[in-house]
Amino acid sequence: MKIYDLVVVGGGPGGYVAAEHAAKEGMSVALIENQYLGGTCLNTGCIPSKTLLRHSEFLDMIEKAKKWGIEVENISLSFEKMMKRKSSVVENLRRGVEFLLQSANVDIYNGLATVHSNYQVIIEKNSTQLEVYGKKIIIATGSKPYIPPIQGVERIKVHTSDSIFDLDYLPKSIVIVGGGIIGVEFACIFSSLNVDVTIIEMGSRIIATEDEEASKLMTRELKKKGITIYTSAKVVEAGEIGSEKAITVEFENLDRVTVSSEEVLFASGRKPNLAGVERIGLKMNGPFIAVNKHMETSCPNIYAVGDVIGGWQLAHVASAEGIVAAANASGSVKEIDYKVVPRCIYTFPEIASVGVSEKEAKERGYSYRTETLQLRAIGKTLSMDEANGFIKLIADDQYGEILGAVMVGPNVTEIISEVSTAIFLEGTVNELASLIHPHPSVTEGIWEVARKWLERQKSLINQN
Repeated sequence: MKIYDLVVVGGGPGGYVAAEHAAKEGMSVALIENQYLGGTCLNTGCIPSKTLLRHSEFLDMIEKAKKWGIEVENISLSFEKMMKRKSSVVENLRRGVEFLLQSANVDIYNGLATVHSNYQVIIEKNSTQLEVYGKKIIIATGSKPYIPPIQGVERIKVHTSDSIFDLDYLPKSIVIVGGGIIGVEFACIFSSLNVDVTIIEMGSRIIATEDEEASKLMTRELKKKGITIYTSAKVVEAGEIGSEKAITVEFENLDRVTVSSEEVLFASGRKPNLAGVERIGLKMNGPFIAVNKHMETSCPNIYAVGDVIGGWQLAHVASAEGIVAAANASGSVKEIDYKVVPRCIYTFPEIASVGVSEKEAKERGYSYRTETLQLRAIGKTLSMDEANGFIKLIADDQYGEILGAVMVGPNVTEIISEVSTAIFLEGTVNELASLIHPHPSVTEGIWEVARKWLERQKSLINQN
């Protein structure tokens, strides 16, 4: 049995980043992954969906270009080639992760890991077993899609975000159960590919975790694309009507509607993957593994990161948690800081936010003020024909310290990092307004909204 300073269970963005970091700190490290390196994000989540979103975005641009005097005739679409390119991108990045780990001298094991309380880890693969021992262990087993217990759902074949990329044809219609981030991104993909899309959301609005104004704008944009959206709708039954799958929903007033489609995608959330760690007897936080700010579990020298501990359930957060866990495992003292976590939705238009939302600021009792700039006031977005969006700034009304921001528009998943940096450095609105931004640019909107915030603040002070 080989003994390691650290054994990492799970090769996703939390696990492989932790393994590399610990190895570079001089630890002997083993990483165990049951499926593919890169985890859900790389193989069945962020990367494949963003690749297909890029394809879909291009199709939308071709359609929009007709208004600009650019006519493209006889467009053909090969779903097979799209999926082939998606697979190629995934495979290239997967090889990159493997190279990264090998360069750091991390030993990689493929198989299902079972962790025991004596720090022994059993690896099973093809009916064979291998044992390794970790002086310290990081659990990064991630999560898996959740399909709620709905009458009849077991009788029809439905997809989750993990299996939808296995489609070998382009359906004519699809029902997406869940109007969260995953649901709306897939809605954009399929709608741009001329698939008839229906979203069913149990809550009162789509992307309910994000800013209400952003949710309303996205609802309008999705409906413009011909997407049907049912909110405050609970799926109560699944079955078949002829050759199609049928989903029956019930509304708050108890009215029912049955929607049929060729395919059904459940984007109704994810649950922690606890396979292989049940025997340790870890303290839980609801369905998730409980950890402290050092990413330590209730068992000494065992850490946990990523989706398995709940919280943000974002790849970049898992990586940050992995670095904290690895640092502490190697003898340093490091705490996780969730103050600055950018959240991005890769729809058309994009949505990005960071820091506290307006709702959170109100609930926490902050003395704050918001200012919003519509993108139609920005030259660059008008010239791009992407002016349907806004930038909202949330700041402390006494000192002007930036608390948060919400952006809807082109490339906002990239430019949100400017405000993230400002929040991290405890920057103020005055500093944002003093920073020279390029013209014309989308980032110029940050400068404009900061100036508007200061002008309104000055006006309020003069009134008093």
